[in-house]
This record gives sequence, C-alpha cells and structure tokens, in this order.
Amino acid sequence: MKPVLLYLHGFNSSPGSAKAQQMAAWVAEHRLDIEVVIPAQPNTPAAAWAAIEQTVADLQSRYGNEFKLGAVGSSLGGFMATRVSERYGCRAALINPAVRPHELLCDYLGPQTNPYTGEQYQLLPEHMDELRALAVPVSAPERLWVLQQQEDEVLDYRKALDEYRFARLSLECGGDHAFVAFERYPAQIVRFLGL
Repeated sequence: MKPVLLYLHGFNSSPGSAKAQQMAAWVAEHRLDIEVVIPAQPNTPAAAWAAIEQTVADLQSRYGNEFKLGAVGSSLGGFMATRVSERYGCRAALINPAVRPHELLCDYLGPQTNPYTGEQYQLLPEHMDELRALAVPVSAPERLWVLQQQEDEVLDYRKALDEYRFARLSLECGGDHAFVAFERYPAQIVRFLGL
C-alpha cells in the first residue's frame, strides 16, 4: 500500500509555500516511502476542486486501490482538505483552516495577483457561490486534526474552534496565519495521517 500525502496550499499561494516545502523536506529526509503530491491549484474555487479531484484520479489510475491517502491543507487548503477527507474517507490535518470562506473572501473581490506565480485574475461574486457549494458538513471529525494559532491575523481562530469542535485540536497562543514554527509538526502529522 503506497502512502501518499496530498498537500493543499491556500488562497493566492502555491506549491512553493513555506509549509508545503517544510512538509516535503521532512518526508524526503525521514520517510522516502511516502509520495508527496502538492498540486498547483487554479486560483478560483471550482477549478481548484476539479484539479484536486484530477490529482486523486491520477493516483487511482497509477495505484488502483493500493495507496493510502492523507491530506494536509493550510487556510483555504484546509477548507479543501476537509472536503477531501469527506469525499475520499481519509484523514486530514488542517492548518489555520478557512471556515465559511465565501464570507471571508467577499472582502477580496476584484483584481488579484498571486504573489508566488504572478498570475493576475479577477475574484468574482460567482466564486463565492462556488465556495458555498463546495462546503461540506463534517461527518467524521475523528479523521481531522486542526492546528490553530490564536494570533492569526487573517482568520478568526474561534470560527475554526466552533466548526471543528469535535475534531482533534491543537490551539497555540501567539503565532500568525503562516503558522509560526510549523517545522515542529511534520512528524506528528504523518503519524496522525497513518502514513
């Protein structure tokens, strides 16, 4: 059974994000048997979800049922990783996850530039509808681990505490949206994911 770690980056981010690279570096040093997949997600929600589904379909084509999936998602990637957990029945670690992003991102409508890729695009009201449609109720909170820092300057950590109240939860004082000192967690995340 091939262990596969799917890392989902956040809004206006990329596979080059610090946490994605820290996770991949830890796996490369300690667990060469794990395949790390960090897809470059399109900037709009429905297209991003379609890319995630295609990534899993590609894994299914390659391994059949002979792989074990675990997901890690940061911010909007945490929202998507929740959907991955529900859709594919796998465990997921959510880092400062976005809750109800269709409400949060209303403040960002208009022209956007992805700082990692330089890609320019428009965030539109219909993208908020796409986010609303992608939301799923959590039916198996035992499959989720939420890592949250209170001084997240982008997201209100209390919303995640409420949304994921029955999941495993690690809440830290201080920190920020990028999750300070994330390098403490990759080994624990891999264990939690069962990879």
